[in-house]
Amino acid sequence: MGGGESIKFDVYFDYTCPFVYRAAGLIEAVRGSGVRDIEVRWRYFSLTQVNSKDDGWTVWDAPPTERVRGRLAFQAAEAARRQGRFDQMHRALLDARHRDRLDLDDDAVIERVATGLDLERFRRDLADPSLLDALASDHLGGVTEHGVFGTPTFVFADGAAAYVRLGEAATEKEGAVEVFDRLVAVAASEPRILEIKRPYKR
Repeated sequence: MGGGESIKFDVYFDYTCPFVYRAAGLIEAVRGSGVRDIEVRWRYFSLTQVNSKDDGWTVWDAPPTERVRGRLAFQAAEAARRQGRFDQMHRALLDARHRDRLDLDDDAVIERVATGLDLERFRRDLADPSLLDALASDHLGGVTEHGVFGTPTFVFADGAAAYVRLGEAATEKEGAVEVFDRLVAVAASEPRILEIKRPYKR
């Protein structure tokens, strides 16, 4: 894989998922290496919706008064996008949940994470029901177009998709490019391999 080659892909994610946090760490480590040119589009995918037993209920249409696990973080990310600050908010939300162990369903936590944003506008946008349209579009598109069922799922330019669970060591700077290249080689370039799952001792 050449150093000058641009690699574009989508990643379907939920902020509650620890494997998404590791995937983000790997992507950042590879970007930081300067060896690979990576263009990532982060796509919303609700694990709460996947795990719902009610066929008529959706995360995005549930009443604002209903506490829905993970929904507020998606709204916060999309509100930050309206201010051109998605990337900053995205990383801050992942760190808050998985590094700092904070509750992303808590309004006070979300406001604390929203540093550098116009807070009044941020609050107004959070109250806008149309903010959830992006979640509905990404989630439903992921299911119908790519068969996404969990996070993180990588979808490459040619439509090849793979659900990937990385170990903690994958986020280390040393070796990150090698791990990434192997991931791309299997997930995007080897359609004959449908699934690899390691057994583990309980």
